[in-house]
Amino acid sequence: MQYNEMEGIKELHQEVWENCLKVIRDNLNYQSFKTWFSPIKAIKLDNNILTIQVPSQFFYEWLEEHYITLLKKTIRNELGPNGRLEYSIVMEGAYTSDPYTIKIPTSNRKATTNPSVQMPIDLNAGKSKEIPNPFVIPGLKKIQVQSQLNESYSFDNFIEGDCNRLARSAGYAVACNPGKTAFNPLFLYSPVGLGKTHLAQAIGLQVKNNFPEKTVLYVATEQFTQQFIDSVRSNNQNDFVHFYQMIDVLIIDDIHFLSGKEKTQDVFFHIFNHLHQKGKQLILTSDKAPVELKGLEPRLLSRFKWGLAADLQVPDLETRIAILKKRLYKDGIDMPYEVLEYLAYSITTNVRELEGALISLMAQSSLNKKAITIDLARQMIDKFVKNTAREISIDFIQKIVCDYFDIPVDAINSKTRKRDIVQARQLAMYYSKKHTKASLATIGLHCGNKDHATVLHACRTVNNLIETDKQFRTYVEEIEKRIKF
Repeated sequence: MQYNEMEGIKELHQEVWENCLKVIRDNLNYQSFKTWFSPIKAIKLDNNILTIQVPSQFFYEWLEEHYITLLKKTIRNELGPNGRLEYSIVMEGAYTSDPYTIKIPTSNRKATTNPSVQMPIDLNAGKSKEIPNPFVIPGLKKIQVQSQLNESYSFDNFIEGDCNRLARSAGYAVACNPGKTAFNPLFLYSPVGLGKTHLAQAIGLQVKNNFPEKTVLYVATEQFTQQFIDSVRSNNQNDFVHFYQMIDVLIIDDIHFLSGKEKTQDVFFHIFNHLHQKGKQLILTSDKAPVELKGLEPRLLSRFKWGLAADLQVPDLETRIAILKKRLYKDGIDMPYEVLEYLAYSITTNVRELEGALISLMAQSSLNKKAITIDLARQMIDKFVKNTAREISIDFIQKIVCDYFDIPVDAINSKTRKRDIVQARQLAMYYSKKHTKASLATIGLHCGNKDHATVLHACRTVNNLIETDKQFRTYVEEIEKRIKF
């Protein structure tokens, strides 16, 4: 059947394209059709040449690589053996202000690699010329892409615990088989200071060790954004995009900083699509889970959920102690275990602050030429913890109470009914109810695996003794001061 829009049939190009879509839809699964054909718009039909508009150059290349046979059949079915297809590629304002058209004869596949029209940008950019490296200051020669990784952020230096086991295991699987696991993208999230940047870089370092031929790149989102702004100013956005499309493993840190940056989100969307479709690995970090991110486009958020989102939680006491031991071993420093334990009990919410407190203590000892003792630790760490607004935990309270009565922490978690142990256990329950937001059941679980009724009884007993026993009231007041510093 022959069509010619010049004959006055309005919107005939849309009718032709809708007929093509009916055939295409029957030959594809729902997701593929929605992703690659729903965004396409028919622009015009003139002399059996149908022009369709696609969102990007990458979109066009994907269609040509995967669906050219299906497109040729449908166009010929609608327009006859002389039917032709042209693409109008719109760069959505991120690359160029004007769309360009590529004429593709559906009867000649070879012509797709050599468009016979003039275009504002070079389709072969990155193949026939050297692409500028946005990490290199102009005038400084750089031959290879540098990974921007910190060698100290390795798996060997990453302490595994219940708080991060899933994320660490997934990260190691990705490092052993980048782009080939179900964890693509791997989305790591946690509040600040819990090790997501360390883990992300550890993956990159391990990939470099396992696959030296692969190009690995770590970049903070703010740096990525600034590079894009610079590329717009210098009118080389396409070189910027092509540079990132060459990466085998791309690690983007703090992706939440893309919030509200529409143009940067748009260019990252195209880079993400290209890398993912080519089987390249993407690793993203954020301070929130994908479902909690605000100010990001839905199409970008949906892609963040394609792989695995793994969180890193606050480390437990054993993990905090292991982190400190690892740091001391690395620095070749000895420290009394009671001091180490005091640090781990005192700082509970942030690994970065925990290591910072350790460094401060070592500096205090070195500068003042004092031995590292529990008294020095209390003096210095108490001030440090005050300044960092420490959150009082059940573990910390148990430590303070047990130190006061000079008994081991394990004792109050045992089943013994010795009077002094029972009293210490009751005080730990009392302070935990007073200073934490933990439920009675949680407090009981941490204090000898008792039930909530036992915790209530302990609190009533302590209150009664405060009113009737002067010596006991002194104990309570002194312990209270230690807890509050």
